[in-house]
Amino acid sequence: EKSSEAMAEDKYTFDVVTRANKTQVKIAVEEIFDVKFDNVNIINYKPKKKRMGRYQGYTNKTRQAIVTLKEGSIDLFN
Repeated sequence: EKSSEAMAEDKYTFDVVTRANKTQVKIAVEEIFDVKFDNVNIINYKPKKKRMGRYQGYTNKTRQAIVTLKEGSIDLFN
């Protein structure tokens, strides 16, 4: 999986609320995990068409934040 390979490069992926911006994500993750971050990238995923029999609908749109740790920062999940 891409996100587990990126962990070797100190990049961590989080699912975030679709209304959250980069500064809100950075502040929240710094408070929760008590580490400093260098960069925050955001990816928006569009809703996909799904079908159940003759009924068609859409999945929910989602948003992911990829956060890069600063050099010498503590590893998040150890």
